[in-house]
Amino acid sequence: MRMIRIRKRNRDRNKLARLGLARTAPTARTGRWHDGLSDVSIAGDPLAFPHLARTDLPAHPTTVAEYARLVREIAADRARWEPLVRYDALTRWYARLETGPGYEVWLLSWLPGQSSGFHDHGDSSGVLTVVRGELIERSLTHAGEGARTLKPGGQRVFSSGYLHEVVNGALEPAVSIHLYTPGLTEMNQYGAHAVPEQHAEHQAQAGTRRAHG
Repeated sequence: MRMIRIRKRNRDRNKLARLGLARTAPTARTGRWHDGLSDVSIAGDPLAFPHLARTDLPAHPTTVAEYARLVREIAADRARWEPLVRYDALTRWYARLETGPGYEVWLLSWLPGQSSGFHDHGDSSGVLTVVRGELIERSLTHAGEGARTLKPGGQRVFSSGYLHEVVNGALEPAVSIHLYTPGLTEMNQYGAHAVPEQHAEHQAQAGTRRAHG
């Protein structure tokens, strides 16, 4: 641990006293004491104080691991998100919790039976975690259909173009936190049938747009 050197001001004063030199006020013109010591040298080096050179400020996340860690930290800070939770009988409720360079974090609530429908997130990747209740995630790819239950403490990390549906199939409300990087600007919906074919076609069209765009 770096130790802060404390200037030996008392010793300097005692030495001056032994030499019979008395302190006088600084001159108006120079702002320095008559004995040649500056105000800064008397008060100590201000750059030595930690609050002027903090090193504990968190850097913005840039990797998948750092995004996942940020979501875990937000999920654990219940005092931050819990007072914001609302429920809407007609649709999923959501509120943006945080934004940063290249990402955004959302809080969502789900009443029993509410679903996202099958969708992807365009070019955005992300991290999903449940903080209250439980949700069911269904994914549908060329390899087949999969389903998993998402409970508090677990995380799902997905890449751009990932196709899934999230639904509250329980009898109790649920709350989840979602991080998207880059920030979510596109969400393509798909029907429950022939989803892989539709998705493959959309991905091909998106690739063509990017190639020409």
